[in-house]
Amino acid sequence: MMTPLVVVGAGGFGRETVELVRAINAVSPRFDLRGFVDDDAALIGGQRVGLSILGPLAWLAEHDDVTVVACVGSPSSIGLRRRVVERLGLPPRRYATLVHPAAVVSPSVALGVGTIIHATSVCTADITIGAHVAMMPGVVLTHDDVVGDFVTFGAGARLAGSVSVGPDAYLGSSAVVRERLEIGATAIVGMGSVVTTSIPAGQVWAGNPARFLRLVGERTAIGSVSAA
Repeated sequence: MMTPLVVVGAGGFGRETVELVRAINAVSPRFDLRGFVDDDAALIGGQRVGLSILGPLAWLAEHDDVTVVACVGSPSSIGLRRRVVERLGLPPRRYATLVHPAAVVSPSVALGVGTIIHATSVCTADITIGAHVAMMPGVVLTHDDVVGDFVTFGAGARLAGSVSVGPDAYLGSSAVVRERLEIGATAIVGMGSVVTTSIPAGQVWAGNPARFLRLVGERTAIGSVSAA
């Protein structure tokens, strides 16, 4: 029996995840894709990537037979995915953990519930990945990395060995982090950055080598729950 699945957020991340699920199903049918939920009223009743936007997030409270995956968040709304999951208040068993067939995740890697790993990502050995982590295509995590809940990795981000990434941190596309460093909770690492020193919680760093730019939230609009 295929598992009914609803994607939270009909934006880019959500649509990419639909295609991930279709890739899983092409190898071995597992999920019955029911559609999206999104709080953007302008989207409800429409379609994206061939699936209906079923209703707002509150729709899930009336449909406890479906499995869910949370696909919201951006560097302009740090913590949004956590807030959405907390607002939904669903038990962990309601969340799907998704790994693209073209990703490589070793048996010694521990994956948290609700985590999404896109195509060509690689997780090598003895890695711990928390709940609701988002890994875009081509991310590489190496031995003994520890990744907290709700972390987001942009496409092509790479961690050397024994790196620790705090909850809700965001690493932009192609960011590279040297071995044995710490990226603090809610920190943002800019696209293409080369990180050679640990980054404190709540700070934005970018560049080669990466340097401090500002605190998270300065000159940054906090996103809404909508993921359009």
